[in-house]
Amino acid sequence: MQIAKNTVVTLKYTVHDPDGNVVDDGQHPLVYLHGGYDGIFSPIEEALHGKNTGENLKMKLQPDDAFGEYDENMVMMEDRSLFPDNIEVGMSFERVTEDGEDEVLYRITDIADGKVVVDGNHPLAGVALLFDITVAEVRPATQEEIAHGHVHGAGGHHH
Repeated sequence: MQIAKNTVVTLKYTVHDPDGNVVDDGQHPLVYLHGGYDGIFSPIEEALHGKNTGENLKMKLQPDDAFGEYDENMVMMEDRSLFPDNIEVGMSFERVTEDGEDEVLYRITDIADGKVVVDGNHPLAGVALLFDITVAEVRPATQEEIAHGHVHGAGGHHH
Protein backbone atom coordinates (compact mmCIF):
# COMPACT_ATOMS: atom_id res chain seq x y z
CA MET A 1 0.00 0.00 0.00
CA GLN A 2 1.17 3.51 -0.80
CA ILE A 3 1.47 6.27 1.81
CA ALA A 4 -1.35 8.77 1.29
CA LYS A 5 -3.56 11.03 3.41
CA ASN A 6 -5.34 9.11 6.16
CA THR A 7 -3.05 6.11 6.16
CA VAL A 8 -1.33 4.81 9.28
CA VAL A 9 2.40 4.51 8.64
CA THR A 10 4.87 2.45 10.66
CA LEU A 11 8.51 3.47 10.26
CA LYS A 12 11.72 1.77 11.28
CA TYR A 13 14.37 4.45 11.67
CA THR A 14 17.58 5.70 13.19
CA VAL A 15 18.59 9.30 13.82
CA HIS A 16 22.17 10.59 14.00
CA ASP A 17 23.69 14.00 14.55
CA PRO A 18 26.15 15.39 11.95
CA ASP A 19 29.09 13.85 13.88
CA GLY A 20 27.57 10.37 13.52
CA ASN A 21 26.43 10.07 17.14
CA VAL A 22 23.20 8.11 17.60
CA VAL A 23 20.40 10.43 18.71
CA ASP A 24 17.64 7.80 18.50
CA ASP A 25 18.31 4.14 17.78
CA GLY A 26 14.70 3.61 16.69
CA GLN A 27 14.32 0.66 19.02
CA HIS A 28 10.56 1.28 18.92
CA PRO A 29 9.06 1.87 15.47
CA LEU A 30 7.32 5.19 14.89
CA VAL A 31 3.63 4.90 14.04
CA TYR A 32 1.79 8.00 12.84
CA LEU A 33 -1.32 9.14 10.98
CA HIS A 34 -0.23 10.55 7.61
CA GLY A 35 -1.79 13.67 6.14
CA GLY A 36 -0.98 16.80 8.15
CA TYR A 37 -1.85 15.63 11.67
CA ASP A 38 1.53 16.76 13.07
CA GLY A 39 2.60 13.25 14.04
CA ILE A 40 5.99 13.62 12.35
CA PHE A 41 8.21 16.45 11.10
CA SER A 42 6.55 18.03 8.04
CA PRO A 43 9.52 17.69 5.63
CA ILE A 44 9.74 13.97 6.40
CA GLU A 45 6.00 13.51 5.98
CA GLU A 46 6.16 15.28 2.61
CA ALA A 47 9.09 13.12 1.47
CA LEU A 48 7.31 9.92 2.54
CA HIS A 49 4.10 10.76 0.67
CA GLY A 50 3.62 8.23 -2.13
CA LYS A 51 6.24 5.77 -0.81
CA ASN A 52 5.45 2.07 -0.42
CA THR A 53 6.19 -0.54 2.22
CA GLY A 54 9.88 -1.47 2.14
CA GLU A 55 11.09 1.80 0.63
CA ASN A 56 13.95 3.66 2.29
CA LEU A 57 14.48 7.38 2.82
CA LYS A 58 17.61 9.17 4.01
CA MET A 59 17.06 12.77 4.94
CA LYS A 60 18.83 15.59 6.77
CA LEU A 61 16.76 18.12 8.69
CA GLN A 62 18.18 21.46 9.70
CA PRO A 63 17.26 22.71 13.19
CA ASP A 64 14.45 24.94 11.87
CA ASP A 65 12.72 21.85 10.45
CA ALA A 66 13.27 19.75 13.58
CA PHE A 67 13.50 21.05 17.16
CA GLY A 68 14.33 24.67 16.34
CA GLU A 69 17.37 26.84 16.84
CA TYR A 70 18.90 27.09 20.30
CA ASP A 71 17.50 30.17 22.08
CA GLU A 72 19.74 31.64 24.79
CA ASN A 73 16.69 33.49 26.17
CA MET A 74 15.25 30.12 27.22
CA VAL A 75 18.12 29.62 29.69
CA MET A 76 17.54 31.15 33.11
CA MET A 77 19.30 31.22 36.43
CA GLU A 78 16.95 30.92 39.39
CA ASP A 79 17.43 31.06 43.13
CA ARG A 80 17.83 27.57 44.67
CA SER A 81 15.16 28.40 47.28
CA LEU A 82 12.47 28.30 44.56
CA PHE A 83 12.95 24.53 44.12
CA PRO A 84 12.29 21.46 46.27
CA ASP A 85 15.23 19.98 48.16
CA ASN A 86 15.45 16.81 46.06
CA ILE A 87 16.21 18.34 42.65
CA GLU A 88 19.02 16.99 40.47
CA VAL A 89 20.64 17.98 37.19
CA GLY A 90 18.64 16.44 34.36
CA MET A 91 15.24 16.71 36.03
CA SER A 92 12.46 18.40 34.06
CA PHE A 93 9.45 20.45 35.04
CA GLU A 94 6.73 22.47 33.34
CA ARG A 95 6.51 26.20 33.75
CA VAL A 96 3.74 28.47 32.49
CA THR A 97 4.97 31.31 30.26
CA GLU A 98 4.72 34.89 31.48
CA ASP A 99 1.58 35.48 29.41
CA GLY A 100 0.05 32.47 31.16
CA GLU A 101 -0.80 30.79 27.87
CA ASP A 102 1.71 28.01 27.24
CA GLU A 103 3.55 25.56 29.40
CA VAL A 104 7.22 25.08 28.57
CA LEU A 105 9.22 22.05 29.64
CA TYR A 106 12.44 23.10 31.37
CA ARG A 107 15.44 20.93 32.26
CA ILE A 108 17.76 21.59 35.17
CA THR A 109 21.24 21.83 33.67
CA ASP A 110 23.30 23.02 36.66
CA ILE A 111 23.02 23.53 40.42
CA ALA A 112 25.75 25.55 42.14
CA ASP A 113 26.30 28.40 44.60
CA GLY A 114 22.63 28.67 45.59
CA LYS A 115 21.52 28.95 41.97
CA VAL A 116 19.76 26.59 39.56
CA VAL A 117 20.21 26.88 35.80
CA VAL A 118 17.13 25.82 33.83
CA ASP A 119 16.90 25.43 30.05
CA GLY A 120 13.62 25.56 28.12
CA ASN A 121 15.20 24.53 24.83
CA HIS A 122 14.56 21.02 23.54
CA PRO A 123 17.73 18.96 24.14
CA LEU A 124 18.16 18.72 20.34
CA ALA A 125 17.56 22.42 19.62
CA GLY A 126 20.20 23.76 17.27
CA VAL A 127 21.17 20.29 16.03
CA ALA A 128 20.81 19.09 12.44
CA LEU A 129 19.45 15.54 12.33
CA LEU A 130 20.14 12.74 9.85
CA PHE A 131 17.28 10.27 9.45
CA ASP A 132 17.51 6.80 7.93
CA ILE A 133 13.93 5.58 7.52
CA THR A 134 12.36 2.41 6.16
CA VAL A 135 8.61 2.17 5.59
CA ALA A 136 7.67 -0.95 7.56
CA GLU A 137 3.89 -0.91 7.14
CA VAL A 138 1.09 1.18 5.65
CA ARG A 139 -2.60 0.60 6.32
CA PRO A 140 -5.80 2.60 5.95
CA ALA A 141 -6.67 4.63 9.06
CA THR A 142 -9.94 3.88 10.83
CA GLN A 143 -12.67 6.51 10.90
CA GLU A 144 -12.04 6.91 14.65
CA GLU A 145 -8.31 7.54 14.09
CA ILE A 146 -9.11 10.14 11.43
CA ALA A 147 -11.69 11.83 13.69
CA HIS A 148 -9.24 11.92 16.61
CA GLY A 149 -6.24 12.89 14.45
CA HIS A 150 -3.95 10.15 15.80
CA VAL A 151 -3.30 6.41 15.67
CA HIS A 152 -5.04 4.07 18.11
CA GLY A 153 -3.95 0.64 19.28
CA ALA A 154 -0.50 -0.91 19.00
CA GLY A 155 2.14 1.78 18.58
CA GLY A 156 -0.42 4.57 18.83
CA HIS A 157 -2.60 6.29 21.39
CA HIS A 158 -4.66 4.24 23.84
CA HIS A 159 -7.84 5.68 25.35
